[in-house]
Amino acid sequence: MFNDRSSPLSLLQTRRSGKPRDLIAPGPDEGQLRKILEVAQRTPDHGKLAPWRFVIVPLEKRDALAALLETAYRAEKPDAGRLEMESMRQFAHQAPTLVVALSAPVEGSKIPVWEQELSAGAAIMNLLHAAHALGFAAGWLTGWASYNEDVRAAFAKAGERIAGFVFIGTAGREQEERPRPEYDNIVSVWDR
Repeated sequence: MFNDRSSPLSLLQTRRSGKPRDLIAPGPDEGQLRKILEVAQRTPDHGKLAPWRFVIVPLEKRDALAALLETAYRAEKPDAGRLEMESMRQFAHQAPTLVVALSAPVEGSKIPVWEQELSAGAAIMNLLHAAHALGFAAGWLTGWASYNEDVRAAFAKAGERIAGFVFIGTAGREQEERPRPEYDNIVSVWDR
């Protein structure tokens, strides 16, 4: 069982992202989404800078997002075929809830940008945990749309970057486990 909510530890041990293309309604309502984003803020944040932001893309704005993605993709890849363009539209319409997560480092801070970016990633992880704790499935995607300058400019302020698109909804099909790293391959004991 994935995202087992019987205890906090069980939830973490069974955490599994949902594939955004498989997420269906219902998604979180306004109050649940607010709670999810409030939990996302409770993340390690050296210097108390809050070097991240979240932009909610409501369902009624998904056509506008699809148009933005299609225009930006066509500008970058003028020879893109029909299937590539359809994938841009599908990306915008996945899942009932979409949150664009932004890395928003505070310039001039003594806290290195690297640490601020790690905090943004931790905030997104908390967002996923909160969504799962409320019984939803969620997935964090990056890819082409995260790195395109036109798409970035539509969501981010100067100096900010898209850290990912977080899709939230209900799993529309059985989730499958993915390979996980072997413990001994990622954990060692320092012995110098």
